[in-house]
Amino acid sequence: MKNFLIYTLATITGIIISSFLFFIIMIASLSAIVASGEKTVTLTDNSILVLKAGIPVPDRGNPNPWAGFDVINMNFSPTPGLNEILANIRKASKDNKIKGILIENGALPSGWATTGEIRDALIKFRESGKFVLAWADYVMTQEGYYLSTAADKIYLNPTAMMDFKGLSGEVMFYKKALDKLGIDVQVIRHGKFKGAVEPFILDKLSDENRAQIKDYVGSVWSNVIKQISYSRNIPEEKLQKIADGLLAFNADGALATNLVDGLLYRDALIDTIKTLSGITIDDKILLVPMTKYSKIPDPDRVYSAKNKIAVIYAEGSIVMG
Repeated sequence: MKNFLIYTLATITGIIISSFLFFIIMIASLSAIVASGEKTVTLTDNSILVLKAGIPVPDRGNPNPWAGFDVINMNFSPTPGLNEILANIRKASKDNKIKGILIENGALPSGWATTGEIRDALIKFRESGKFVLAWADYVMTQEGYYLSTAADKIYLNPTAMMDFKGLSGEVMFYKKALDKLGIDVQVIRHGKFKGAVEPFILDKLSDENRAQIKDYVGSVWSNVIKQISYSRNIPEEKLQKIADGLLAFNADGALATNLVDGLLYRDALIDTIKTLSGITIDDKILLVPMTKYSKIPDPDRVYSAKNKIAVIYAEGSIVMG
Protein backbone atom coordinates (compact mmCIF):
# COMPACT_ATOMS: atom_id res chain seq x y z
CA MET A 1 0.00 0.00 0.00
CA LYS A 2 2.87 2.33 0.82
CA ASN A 3 4.55 1.69 -2.56
CA PHE A 4 1.23 2.29 -4.33
CA LEU A 5 0.86 5.71 -2.70
CA ILE A 6 4.46 6.59 -3.57
CA TYR A 7 3.99 5.64 -7.23
CA THR A 8 0.64 7.47 -7.41
CA LEU A 9 2.15 10.64 -5.92
CA ALA A 10 5.13 10.40 -8.28
CA THR A 11 2.79 10.03 -11.27
CA ILE A 12 0.69 13.04 -10.24
CA THR A 13 3.85 15.10 -9.67
CA GLY A 14 5.17 14.08 -13.11
CA ILE A 15 1.89 15.08 -14.79
CA ILE A 16 1.95 18.49 -13.07
CA ILE A 17 5.58 19.14 -14.05
CA SER A 18 4.96 17.98 -17.64
CA SER A 19 1.89 20.20 -17.95
CA PHE A 20 3.84 23.17 -16.63
CA LEU A 21 6.70 22.57 -19.05
CA PHE A 22 4.24 22.13 -21.95
CA PHE A 23 2.59 25.43 -21.00
CA ILE A 24 5.96 27.22 -20.94
CA ILE A 25 6.95 25.75 -24.33
CA MET A 26 3.58 26.71 -25.83
CA ILE A 27 3.86 30.32 -24.62
CA ALA A 28 7.43 30.54 -25.93
CA SER A 29 6.37 29.16 -29.34
CA LEU A 30 3.46 31.57 -29.65
CA SER A 31 5.66 34.47 -28.60
CA ALA A 32 8.16 33.49 -31.29
CA ILE A 33 5.38 33.41 -33.89
CA VAL A 34 4.18 36.86 -32.82
CA ALA A 35 7.73 38.21 -32.87
CA SER A 36 8.33 36.83 -36.36
CA GLY A 37 5.15 38.50 -37.55
CA GLU A 38 6.43 41.88 -36.32
CA LYS A 39 9.66 41.71 -38.33
CA THR A 40 10.23 44.31 -41.03
CA VAL A 41 9.10 43.11 -44.45
CA THR A 42 11.59 43.23 -47.31
CA LEU A 43 10.31 43.51 -50.87
CA THR A 44 12.00 42.33 -54.05
CA ASP A 45 11.99 44.31 -57.28
CA ASN A 46 9.15 42.18 -58.68
CA SER A 47 6.44 42.20 -56.05
CA ILE A 48 2.66 41.97 -56.35
CA LEU A 49 0.31 43.31 -53.68
CA VAL A 50 -2.44 40.78 -52.96
CA LEU A 51 -5.91 42.02 -52.04
CA LYS A 52 -8.01 39.30 -50.42
CA ALA A 53 -11.59 40.10 -51.40
CA GLY A 54 -14.72 38.23 -50.42
CA ILE A 55 -13.98 38.41 -46.70
CA PRO A 56 -15.46 40.63 -43.97
CA VAL A 57 -13.47 43.88 -43.82
CA PRO A 58 -13.64 45.91 -40.59
CA ASP A 59 -13.41 49.70 -40.80
CA ARG A 60 -10.18 49.59 -38.83
CA GLY A 61 -7.52 46.91 -38.51
CA ASN A 62 -6.97 45.43 -35.07
CA PRO A 63 -3.45 46.29 -33.79
CA ASN A 64 -3.60 43.42 -31.28
CA PRO A 65 -1.09 40.78 -32.55
CA TRP A 66 -3.28 38.00 -31.07
CA ALA A 67 -6.41 39.12 -32.92
CA GLY A 68 -5.70 36.96 -35.96
CA PHE A 69 -4.59 33.81 -34.13
CA ASP A 70 -5.98 30.61 -35.61
CA VAL A 71 -6.10 27.96 -32.87
CA ILE A 72 -6.70 25.08 -35.31
CA ASN A 73 -3.85 25.85 -37.73
CA MET A 74 -1.62 27.44 -35.06
CA ASN A 75 -0.82 30.51 -37.14
CA PHE A 76 -1.72 34.16 -37.40
CA SER A 77 -3.97 35.41 -40.21
CA PRO A 78 -5.03 38.95 -39.21
CA THR A 79 -7.67 40.71 -41.29
CA PRO A 80 -6.62 44.14 -42.55
CA GLY A 81 -9.04 46.98 -41.96
CA LEU A 82 -10.45 49.26 -44.63
CA ASN A 83 -8.12 52.03 -43.46
CA GLU A 84 -5.08 49.78 -44.02
CA ILE A 85 -6.25 48.56 -47.42
CA LEU A 86 -6.87 52.07 -48.76
CA ALA A 87 -3.54 53.32 -47.38
CA ASN A 88 -1.67 50.34 -48.87
CA ILE A 89 -3.23 50.85 -52.31
CA ARG A 90 -2.20 54.52 -52.31
CA LYS A 91 1.29 53.62 -51.08
CA ALA A 92 1.70 50.85 -53.68
CA SER A 93 0.91 53.24 -56.54
CA LYS A 94 4.19 55.06 -55.78
CA ASP A 95 6.25 52.03 -54.78
CA ASN A 96 8.59 51.05 -57.61
CA LYS A 97 8.91 47.51 -56.27
CA ILE A 98 5.16 46.88 -56.54
CA LYS A 99 4.35 46.02 -60.16
CA GLY A 100 0.62 45.54 -59.72
CA ILE A 101 -2.23 44.29 -57.58
CA LEU A 102 -3.89 40.87 -57.62
CA ILE A 103 -7.48 40.63 -56.35
CA GLU A 104 -8.16 37.15 -54.98
CA ASN A 105 -11.91 36.75 -54.58
CA GLY A 106 -13.54 34.75 -51.80
CA ALA A 107 -17.09 33.77 -50.90
CA LEU A 108 -18.03 36.02 -47.96
CA PRO A 109 -19.62 39.50 -48.23
CA SER A 110 -17.64 42.63 -47.41
CA GLY A 111 -20.50 45.12 -47.77
CA TRP A 112 -21.38 47.21 -50.80
CA ALA A 113 -20.15 50.50 -49.31
CA THR A 114 -16.80 49.00 -48.28
CA THR A 115 -16.42 47.32 -51.66
CA GLY A 116 -17.20 50.60 -53.41
CA GLU A 117 -14.48 52.46 -51.50
CA ILE A 118 -11.86 49.82 -52.33
CA ARG A 119 -13.01 49.80 -55.97
CA ASP A 120 -12.55 53.57 -56.26
CA ALA A 121 -9.04 53.25 -54.78
CA LEU A 122 -8.13 50.55 -57.34
CA ILE A 123 -9.33 52.73 -60.23
CA LYS A 124 -7.15 55.52 -58.87
CA PHE A 125 -4.25 53.06 -58.55
CA ARG A 126 -4.44 52.20 -62.26
CA GLU A 127 -3.73 55.84 -63.11
CA SER A 128 -0.14 55.14 -62.02
CA GLY A 129 0.26 52.86 -65.05
CA LYS A 130 0.43 49.68 -63.00
CA PHE A 131 -1.87 46.73 -63.65
CA VAL A 132 -4.67 45.23 -61.58
CA LEU A 133 -5.80 41.63 -62.13
CA ALA A 134 -8.79 39.89 -60.55
CA TRP A 135 -9.21 36.13 -60.13
CA ALA A 136 -11.58 33.74 -58.40
CA ASP A 137 -10.69 30.15 -57.59
CA TYR A 138 -14.06 28.76 -56.45
CA VAL A 139 -16.80 31.36 -56.70
CA MET A 140 -17.16 34.96 -57.86
CA THR A 141 -19.79 36.73 -55.76
CA GLN A 142 -21.68 39.78 -56.99
CA GLU A 143 -19.76 42.06 -54.63
CA GLY A 144 -16.53 40.42 -55.75
CA TYR A 145 -17.38 40.93 -59.40
CA TYR A 146 -18.31 44.57 -58.78
CA LEU A 147 -14.89 45.06 -57.18
CA SER A 148 -13.16 43.09 -59.93
CA THR A 149 -14.49 45.36 -62.67
CA ALA A 150 -11.94 47.92 -61.44
CA ALA A 151 -9.22 45.58 -62.77
CA ASP A 152 -7.60 45.52 -66.20
CA LYS A 153 -8.52 41.86 -66.64
CA ILE A 154 -10.82 39.44 -64.81
CA TYR A 155 -10.09 35.70 -64.74
CA LEU A 156 -11.86 32.67 -63.33
CA ASN A 157 -10.75 29.17 -62.54
CA PRO A 158 -12.36 27.01 -65.26
CA THR A 159 -14.27 25.11 -62.55
CA ALA A 160 -15.44 28.21 -60.66
CA MET A 161 -19.02 29.42 -60.37
CA MET A 162 -20.29 32.97 -60.67
CA ASP A 163 -23.11 34.58 -58.70
CA PHE A 164 -24.66 37.29 -60.87
CA LYS A 165 -28.41 37.40 -60.41
CA GLY A 166 -29.39 40.79 -58.99
CA LEU A 167 -30.35 41.85 -55.49
CA SER A 168 -33.36 41.12 -53.32
CA GLY A 169 -34.60 41.94 -49.83
CA GLU A 170 -36.01 39.46 -47.31
CA VAL A 171 -37.89 40.06 -44.07
CA MET A 172 -38.71 37.37 -41.51
CA PHE A 173 -41.94 37.82 -39.54
CA TYR A 174 -42.48 36.59 -35.97
CA LYS A 175 -46.05 37.69 -35.18
CA LYS A 176 -47.73 34.28 -35.54
CA ALA A 177 -45.02 32.60 -33.49
CA LEU A 178 -45.44 35.23 -30.77
CA ASP A 179 -49.23 34.76 -30.87
CA LYS A 180 -48.81 31.01 -30.26
CA LEU A 181 -46.59 31.78 -27.30
CA GLY A 182 -49.10 34.25 -25.95
CA ILE A 183 -46.71 37.19 -26.22
CA ASP A 184 -48.19 40.59 -26.96
CA VAL A 185 -45.86 43.16 -28.50
CA GLN A 186 -46.76 46.79 -27.88
CA VAL A 187 -45.08 49.29 -30.20
CA ILE A 188 -45.26 53.06 -30.36
CA ARG A 189 -44.17 54.42 -33.73
CA HIS A 190 -44.74 57.60 -35.69
CA GLY A 191 -45.35 57.35 -39.43
CA LYS A 192 -45.99 54.44 -41.78
CA PHE A 193 -42.40 53.91 -42.91
CA LYS A 194 -41.02 52.67 -39.58
CA GLY A 195 -40.56 49.14 -40.87
CA ALA A 196 -38.10 47.81 -38.28
CA VAL A 197 -40.89 46.74 -35.89
CA GLU A 198 -43.24 45.29 -38.51
CA PRO A 199 -41.98 41.67 -38.12
CA PHE A 200 -43.37 41.71 -34.56
CA ILE A 201 -46.80 43.26 -35.31
CA LEU A 202 -47.60 42.11 -38.87
CA ASP A 203 -47.45 38.85 -40.82
CA LYS A 204 -46.55 40.41 -44.18
CA LEU A 205 -44.93 43.51 -45.62
CA SER A 206 -46.90 46.73 -45.51
CA ASP A 207 -47.16 48.65 -48.77
CA GLU A 208 -44.93 51.39 -47.37
CA ASN A 209 -42.21 49.02 -46.19
CA ARG A 210 -42.32 47.10 -49.46
CA ALA A 211 -41.89 50.36 -51.38
CA GLN A 212 -38.90 51.55 -49.35
CA ILE A 213 -37.13 48.18 -49.49
CA LYS A 214 -37.67 48.04 -53.24
CA ASP A 215 -36.33 51.57 -53.63
CA TYR A 216 -33.10 51.19 -51.66
CA VAL A 217 -32.28 47.70 -52.97
CA GLY A 218 -33.05 48.84 -56.50
CA SER A 219 -30.90 51.92 -56.02
CA VAL A 220 -27.89 49.84 -54.97
CA TRP A 221 -28.32 47.44 -57.90
CA SER A 222 -28.82 50.27 -60.43
CA ASN A 223 -25.59 51.91 -59.28
CA VAL A 224 -23.72 48.60 -59.50
CA ILE A 225 -25.03 47.87 -62.99
CA LYS A 226 -24.18 51.38 -64.18
CA GLN A 227 -20.56 51.16 -63.01
CA ILE A 228 -20.08 47.61 -64.31
CA SER A 229 -21.50 48.70 -67.67
CA TYR A 230 -19.01 51.55 -67.87
CA SER A 231 -16.01 49.42 -66.84
CA ARG A 232 -16.79 46.39 -69.01
CA ASN A 233 -18.35 48.28 -71.96
CA ILE A 234 -21.50 46.15 -71.75
CA PRO A 235 -24.92 47.84 -72.12
CA GLU A 236 -26.96 47.98 -68.92
CA GLU A 237 -29.88 46.23 -70.62
CA LYS A 238 -27.65 43.29 -71.54
CA LEU A 239 -26.32 43.04 -67.98
CA GLN A 240 -29.90 42.91 -66.68
CA LYS A 241 -30.71 40.08 -69.10
CA ILE A 242 -27.59 38.17 -68.02
CA ALA A 243 -28.62 38.50 -64.38
CA ASP A 244 -32.29 37.64 -64.96
CA GLY A 245 -31.44 34.59 -67.07
CA LEU A 246 -28.53 33.37 -64.90
CA LEU A 247 -26.48 33.26 -68.09
CA ALA A 248 -23.15 33.61 -66.24
CA PHE A 249 -23.74 30.94 -63.59
CA ASN A 250 -20.61 28.95 -64.51
CA ALA A 251 -17.19 29.94 -65.84
CA ASP A 252 -18.05 29.18 -69.47
CA GLY A 253 -21.17 31.32 -69.27
CA ALA A 254 -19.24 34.19 -67.69
CA LEU A 255 -16.71 34.05 -70.51
CA ALA A 256 -19.38 33.79 -73.23
CA THR A 257 -21.21 36.87 -71.90
CA ASN A 258 -17.95 38.86 -71.70
CA LEU A 259 -18.19 39.28 -67.94
CA VAL A 260 -14.67 37.86 -67.63
CA ASP A 261 -11.64 37.93 -69.89
CA GLY A 262 -10.40 34.37 -69.56
CA LEU A 263 -10.36 31.07 -67.68
CA LEU A 264 -7.07 30.30 -65.94
CA TYR A 265 -5.80 27.89 -63.36
CA ARG A 266 -3.53 29.41 -60.72
CA ASP A 267 -0.26 28.39 -62.38
CA ALA A 268 -1.31 30.09 -65.62
CA LEU A 269 -2.41 33.13 -63.62
CA ILE A 270 1.05 33.43 -62.03
CA ASP A 271 2.65 33.18 -65.50
CA THR A 272 0.37 35.97 -66.72
CA ILE A 273 1.37 38.15 -63.77
CA LYS A 274 5.05 37.54 -64.51
CA THR A 275 4.59 38.52 -68.15
CA LEU A 276 2.81 41.74 -67.18
CA SER A 277 5.61 42.48 -64.71
CA GLY A 278 8.16 42.31 -67.52
CA ILE A 279 9.93 39.14 -66.38
CA THR A 280 10.10 35.60 -67.74
CA ILE A 281 7.99 32.75 -66.43
CA ASP A 282 11.16 31.18 -64.97
CA ASP A 283 11.81 34.20 -62.76
CA LYS A 284 10.44 34.45 -59.24
CA ILE A 285 7.79 36.90 -58.18
CA LEU A 286 6.78 37.85 -54.64
CA LEU A 287 3.10 37.94 -53.65
CA VAL A 288 2.77 40.34 -50.72
CA PRO A 289 -0.30 40.13 -48.42
CA MET A 290 -1.94 43.33 -47.24
CA THR A 291 -1.00 42.73 -43.60
CA LYS A 292 2.67 42.35 -44.50
CA TYR A 293 2.69 45.39 -46.76
CA SER A 294 1.24 47.48 -43.93
CA LYS A 295 4.63 47.14 -42.22
CA ILE A 296 6.40 48.83 -45.13
CA PRO A 297 7.00 52.51 -44.24
CA ASP A 298 5.14 55.04 -46.37
CA PRO A 299 7.67 57.64 -47.61
CA ASP A 300 4.91 60.22 -48.10
CA ARG A 301 3.42 59.85 -44.64
CA VAL A 302 3.62 62.90 -42.39
CA TYR A 303 4.35 61.79 -38.82
CA SER A 304 4.12 65.22 -37.23
CA ALA A 305 1.96 68.20 -38.00
CA LYS A 306 0.95 71.41 -36.32
CA ASN A 307 -2.76 70.77 -36.75
CA LYS A 308 -3.99 67.21 -36.21
CA ILE A 309 -7.34 65.49 -36.68
CA ALA A 310 -8.15 62.35 -34.69
CA VAL A 311 -10.36 59.71 -36.32
CA ILE A 312 -12.29 57.60 -33.81
CA TYR A 313 -13.70 54.29 -35.07
CA ALA A 314 -16.94 53.28 -33.37
CA GLU A 315 -18.10 49.80 -34.41
CA GLY A 316 -21.06 47.76 -33.23
CA SER A 317 -24.65 48.35 -32.24
CA ILE A 318 -25.83 51.50 -30.51
CA VAL A 319 -27.37 50.38 -27.20
CA MET A 320 -28.48 51.97 -23.93
CA GLY A 321 -25.55 53.06 -21.78
